[in-house]
Amino acid sequence: MQYDFETSPTRKEEGSLKWKQMYSWNENIPDDVVPLSVADMEFLNPPEITEGLSEFAKKVVYGYTGPTMEYSEAVKSWMKNKHDFDIESDWIVNTSGVVTGFFTAVRAYTNVGDGVIIMTPVYYPFYNAVEKTGRKLVKNPLLNNNDYYEIDFENLDKLCQKEENKLIIFCSPHNPIGRVWKKEELEKLAEIAIRNNMIIVSDEIHNDIIMKGYKHTVLQTLSEKIADRTITCTAPSKTFNLAGLACSNIIIKNEMLREKYVKATQEVGSSIINIFGYEGCRLAYTKCEKWLEELLKVIEINRDLVVKFFEEKYPKITANPIEGTYLQWVNFKALGMDKDSLEKFMHEKAFFITDEGYIFGEEGDGYERINLAVPTKKLEICLNYLDNALKEIY
Repeated sequence: MQYDFETSPTRKEEGSLKWKQMYSWNENIPDDVVPLSVADMEFLNPPEITEGLSEFAKKVVYGYTGPTMEYSEAVKSWMKNKHDFDIESDWIVNTSGVVTGFFTAVRAYTNVGDGVIIMTPVYYPFYNAVEKTGRKLVKNPLLNNNDYYEIDFENLDKLCQKEENKLIIFCSPHNPIGRVWKKEELEKLAEIAIRNNMIIVSDEIHNDIIMKGYKHTVLQTLSEKIADRTITCTAPSKTFNLAGLACSNIIIKNEMLREKYVKATQEVGSSIINIFGYEGCRLAYTKCEKWLEELLKVIEINRDLVVKFFEEKYPKITANPIEGTYLQWVNFKALGMDKDSLEKFMHEKAFFITDEGYIFGEEGDGYERINLAVPTKKLEICLNYLDNALKEIY
């Protein structure tokens, strides 16, 4: 490979949130363990970004800064070339992250007490964006068929027919289950939303991380009608490990919806973005496609390693191969533990530091979400610790 996906940077003293979290759970974690939890990567950043930001830092004035033409063109070109998604510069609204984007959308398009539909188990900030803004959380649980998940369209349609429900927050590809929704599934979702006059916030932050044999379809590209009621949340942060640069691209075609969204950002003073976020995004989208190609190969190697580990050693623990994201969803219910016991076993016995399934909703009880964006040798070490602990109880 041209790029280094074997070096694992030491992040213990760098303020990394997931490293701090790991040691808060168990201060005696072995030194060769890395956390497999929060969705950022244990890889070196693309050198084109590191070197480019270094040069940028030498010449730029660190004042209040908005998007440049070069940045906007980079976003437009990436969306067109990677996703066949034609956008205009003025459709892009910047936020410090897609989570901020969820909160902003909920405030912009609903009132206190309105219902917001989510499809569970799902990324836990979806819950926060609804509940912490005083809206009503409306769950449309995914249908789980032997850990292959599908949308419950019949129930979704019933929920959308209720006048009090105004908004859907949708995850595509889906975190934590790793589904890449088929075009026909998205078309059903769009039809329901259009017929019931629903607005959709489509979290597509993982849209570049798609496994071989699958294709991501941007919901907004299906038709003019669905584009007019969709807020598409994107960012380079997952693809290129740039979450700390705090720059997300929220794409809204409908001018009226966009104006409401911008007004909501201004009401909480969140309209100024990190100057290095714009440049990091530009560098990622113009210089790092080859890095992404190699990253995807590593993620597939790691996915297959995890799936094979359970299939061969612990077949009652199931890990269906993910279709997208770098997050592997694993069913540990065969261990017969409640969620607290499973969490304690992982932290104290197995030193296997993942995101516990229950944080994604009650439907996630008994599951673990494993971050695959780590050097393969580090993943092997973590699996070896898990193996030694499972041998004692399985």
